[in-house]
Amino acid sequence: MSTGTLNRPVKRATFEGLNTRRRVKNTAATVLVSLSVVIALVPLGWVLYTVIAKGLPAIVSPTWFTHSLSGLAAASPGGGVYHAIVGTVMQGAVCAAISIPLGLLVAVYLVEYAGTSKLGRLTTFMVDILSGVPSIVAALFIYALWVATFGFPKSALAVSLSLVLLMVPVVVRSTEEMLRIVPQDLREASYALGVPKWKTILRIVIPTALPGTITGVMLALARVMGETAPLLILVGYAPFINFNMFGGEMGSLPGVMVDQMNNPTQAGSDRTWGAALTLILIIAVLNIAAKLIARLSSVKSR
Repeated sequence: MSTGTLNRPVKRATFEGLNTRRRVKNTAATVLVSLSVVIALVPLGWVLYTVIAKGLPAIVSPTWFTHSLSGLAAASPGGGVYHAIVGTVMQGAVCAAISIPLGLLVAVYLVEYAGTSKLGRLTTFMVDILSGVPSIVAALFIYALWVATFGFPKSALAVSLSLVLLMVPVVVRSTEEMLRIVPQDLREASYALGVPKWKTILRIVIPTALPGTITGVMLALARVMGETAPLLILVGYAPFINFNMFGGEMGSLPGVMVDQMNNPTQAGSDRTWGAALTLILIIAVLNIAAKLIARLSSVKSR
């Protein structure tokens, strides 16, 4: 019997042993990852169940989405958050109108033009700093600049400006990552056809990265719509409708929650949880809309 024949069973046994160890490691990793997901979902499900169970009685009221809390006593049932929904949407819309173009332009500069320049490194550093700024610090900065220095009154516009400081870095980071995953071959093919760089970015790069960019923008907007500190510092809460972005107190869903938390009655508790559930529903609608827009955009870009 040759030496090669003797070595075959030994090699086969070694190979089978390696496969067994790999299968064991793979199974263990799968179990650990699945267990981690379950552990992460438990508190999320608990929070959603609590908010829905305690907030549903309020939002099923026929006046919840059509009335405000103006003139309503603390212990009186009824009323609604129409004024708060209007205020939240208006502040979020102004914030988005400023943050989205600014964030997109900064992301395009960092990916397409900055390279290793000093300005590019400085911009990246400043975006990283803004990403970690607490909302109350952003609110205090806008108060010191907008109200104390320039002398403008407290207003919903000041709230939107403080939310811009919180939203821009999220838009920049999400857009930057989407632009970086666009294949370089697309850019080079466009350049080879004689298309200028600015037109390549506008017609090729941005449409290709648009689905992920829209999702990131919607997530950033959903994050800032739940901030409370800018509302308390820069505008205050009003239980009535105010369409003036440049002056006067304005209602908002976070403001309703803060205001009604000081109401010890059952009506106050119902309004607090109802406002929280309403805010979650608005954010959920934004996320669903982002998914739909991203899907439609991806189909059109093919």
